[in-house]
Amino acid sequence: MRHHAIEEHPELKKGKAAADIYLRFLQLTEAIRGLPALPPLDPLEERILAWVARATRAGERLSVRDMMAREEFGAPATIHSRLKSMREKGWIMLADTEDARRKQVELTDAALRHFARLSQCLVKAAKGS
Repeated sequence: MRHHAIEEHPELKKGKAAADIYLRFLQLTEAIRGLPALPPLDPLEERILAWVARATRAGERLSVRDMMAREEFGAPATIHSRLKSMREKGWIMLADTEDARRKQVELTDAALRHFARLSQCLVKAAKGS
């Protein structure tokens, strides 16, 4: 009996290659999670951090009040407690603004270094090394 090699569809190959890159990225990020850097965040804190990072990159200034108005993050008390936790863990800092009653939410240098390490993992995964 003769076996015919089944040729993979080009789109399937692309999908597998992309999945392989993503899986390598996950593996590399697991390695940096074990490094002594910043304490881990819970899922809501991760979402808040990502939002702060995107806003920072876009040049937006976020106040604690702005953050607490974001309904997708839950009740204002929940957001306030998460911001406090993230500050204590070293991920964000609250900076003074022109209005002493308002605090601006900013990423710490340690958080920026964390994002830089994630970027390195992504580049390394894409290169396949």
